[in-house]
Amino acid sequence: MSPPPAAPSPTGLPWVWGATPAEAARRYPADDVVDGRPMTRAVSVAAPAPVLWRWLCQVAVAPYSYDWIDNRGRRSPRELTPGAERLEVGQVMAVVFRLTGVEDGHHWTAVTGARGRRLLGTTSVTYAAEPVADEHHRSRLVCRLVTSWPRGASDALAWGDLVMMRKQLHTLRDLAEGAAR
Repeated sequence: MSPPPAAPSPTGLPWVWGATPAEAARRYPADDVVDGRPMTRAVSVAAPAPVLWRWLCQVAVAPYSYDWIDNRGRRSPRELTPGAERLEVGQVMAVVFRLTGVEDGHHWTAVTGARGRRLLGTTSVTYAAEPVADEHHRSRLVCRLVTSWPRGASDALAWGDLVMMRKQLHTLRDLAEGAAR
């Protein structure tokens, strides 16, 4: 039996940023964790997917967004943390999420923990390192968030998340590209 199709994704800002129409329409594990409105964000990365994947695992160590907001002013590490690639269900990711699933080398999925629910309501997230066909030195960093917030509140969350997620994805992209050079 095949999985159900993805719920129709809202299009345009703030719901979709940087993602191709195919990425926005694709079903991600976060879609199966929370029933709600999806947000899809993505960037191209001039690094192979395995290098990008290793940086996605670093989200277990720090948020990589605006550190003065998300990390109490501490700078997110610019060096890989040994062992951070060993993800385990239940561990904390990006300060507010608990890991619910991992496909090693490809994607991880998490849902808000108690602290995260106070900030984001019930929200799930999947981060994926996707190779670009026929370009082994390039990949795509795709993030799908799904929130159960009601429509008005989810609109506000989508705009706020767009600002924070854009910074995070650009930071992770830059670190992966630096590591690939």
